[in-house]
Amino acid sequence: MSVQFARRMCQMRPNTIREILKVTERPDVISFAGGLPAPELFPVAGILAATERVLRETGSQALQYSPTEGFSGLRESLAEEMRRRHVAAAPEDVLITTGSQQAIDLAGKVFLDAGDCVLTENPTYLAALHCFEAYEARVVAVPMDEHGLIPEALADCIAREKPKLLYTVANFQNPTGITLSAERRAAVYSLAVRHGLLVVEDDPYGELRYAGSAIPPIKSLDTEGAVIYLSTVSKTITPGLRVGWAVANREILRKLVIAKQAADLHSSSLDQRIVHRYLLDCDHEAHVKRIRLAYRERYSAMDRCLQEHMPAGFSWTHPEGGMFLWVSCPAGIDTNELMREAMQQKVLFVPGQDFFPDASGHRFMRLNFSNASPERIRQGVHRLAEVCRTALSVEVASANK
Repeated sequence: MSVQFARRMCQMRPNTIREILKVTERPDVISFAGGLPAPELFPVAGILAATERVLRETGSQALQYSPTEGFSGLRESLAEEMRRRHVAAAPEDVLITTGSQQAIDLAGKVFLDAGDCVLTENPTYLAALHCFEAYEARVVAVPMDEHGLIPEALADCIAREKPKLLYTVANFQNPTGITLSAERRAAVYSLAVRHGLLVVEDDPYGELRYAGSAIPPIKSLDTEGAVIYLSTVSKTITPGLRVGWAVANREILRKLVIAKQAADLHSSSLDQRIVHRYLLDCDHEAHVKRIRLAYRERYSAMDRCLQEHMPAGFSWTHPEGGMFLWVSCPAGIDTNELMREAMQQKVLFVPGQDFFPDASGHRFMRLNFSNASPERIRQGVHRLAEVCRTALSVEVASANK
């Protein structure tokens, strides 16, 4: 039988990270590849207690269908959380989604027609690229530096491309770990309002700051309804409870609700109520503080080991939070080839190519430090540095021929 797939499938790429993760279960492999939170830090006891209480006290409701917008109690809790993040939000402004990944997809479904332009950071979160590709959008990358998106470059792209959306990860960006400065957040918002550009602000990592001072989200500046703010409990509670949320003006939220109805009717009623009960009964702030301390230790271990072992010519970002850092390799190094050599040495990373809309970025790699102990990080960086040193010597020898 000859199968005819939808046209959109022609431009959709497989997720490199999901493919790499297939080999990470081997105990002798040290992985810096996936964006995985540390499982030993999951609040298992708190989740167990919350689950038991939910099922004991409200089991019939928790196992029933629920409104597409989400469980009202959780929407109230998340509206309070948004106010702590300097965003004025009522429960009616909050839509519960199946992870923030679904919210990205819903934004694409609601706003993008084939050929529409989406602006992203360069590089950007690869699964967001997959969402936009699914709706046959034209993705254009905006240059960034150590302070995030460059406003002058953004203005040029807006004038040239007439985009419909800007997608940004302003806090501890995936993949680079870079944070958009407060001044540039204001500049981005001003440009968006001036040109009628909708901003999708994805903030899965903002609560994981372990250095510097917190910066209010772009959404905190939003008086015109120009920003859709997305977040999730995946990095602060557990990704297994697929709970995220979107905050937007009521007109946009109504359209997102309609799109979600078509996608899955509603997010898991049980998961939503477990998260709500956990937030009410447990010391979530203390739990997040514990995560921050652990990730700061792991980042410091990776940064220190990279300084000690990586050969000259390699450099990397120095994030103040989140789960990733971004390595720039010398000219001539192809991290797709480097990945194959690294796998032989039982250490994994994600090559940079898939984070770029034009699939460039062959001399970059993303390293995740949240899902390995400091000792495993030291072992893995030592292996990776040896692979890099060998590749660099081969490249130098080839250039001198």
